[in-house]
Amino acid sequence: MKTRLLSLLSALLLSMTAAVSSAAPVKLESLVLGGGCFWCTEAAYELLPGVKNVVSGYAGGHVANPTYEQISTKKTGHAEVIRIDYDPAEVSLERLLEFFWQVHNPTQVGGQGNDIGPQYRSVILFANEAQKAAAERSRAKAALEFRDPITTEIGALEKFWEAEAYHQDYFRRNPNQGYCAYVIAPKVSKLRKELGVGKK
Repeated sequence: MKTRLLSLLSALLLSMTAAVSSAAPVKLESLVLGGGCFWCTEAAYELLPGVKNVVSGYAGGHVANPTYEQISTKKTGHAEVIRIDYDPAEVSLERLLEFFWQVHNPTQVGGQGNDIGPQYRSVILFANEAQKAAAERSRAKAALEFRDPITTEIGALEKFWEAEAYHQDYFRRNPNQGYCAYVIAPKVSKLRKELGVGKK
């Protein structure tokens, strides 16, 4: 009896192991975009269901492995951007792009809010032709909703440089810092209500 029970348990464990190992791993896709200070866009996209990870960084410039100090000189050509890693089974590329027009002002020239400079420009950087086409469609559709012309650039992603560690999850880790409390927190609160999501 005991031998039979052990045999059944062993068969059950093997069956469970096979089921787990045969399950296909989730294949995430990525999108890189910039809409002003990356602390803001990172905090906004972390609210969106289906987004698994958001990384702040730099892209679109001509200096390799740039630092925040270099970016701040406005001479490297980079923009502050985020890389959004998402599950396409949970959120579509079209939804990510639609959300982009909600989280910043794409009609402002030379920056975003009081953040002025080319590093704060509005930009979508595509990794392939499908992303390029989706970005162009999304921008054309959004242009119908804004009174002023959209200034958002659409360009090919050449290289994404991850920003320094202290920039990552900045709002979540520093909610009482001045910029976070007065600029990001109200935006995040409004987006939470619109999305119907609580705090993560």
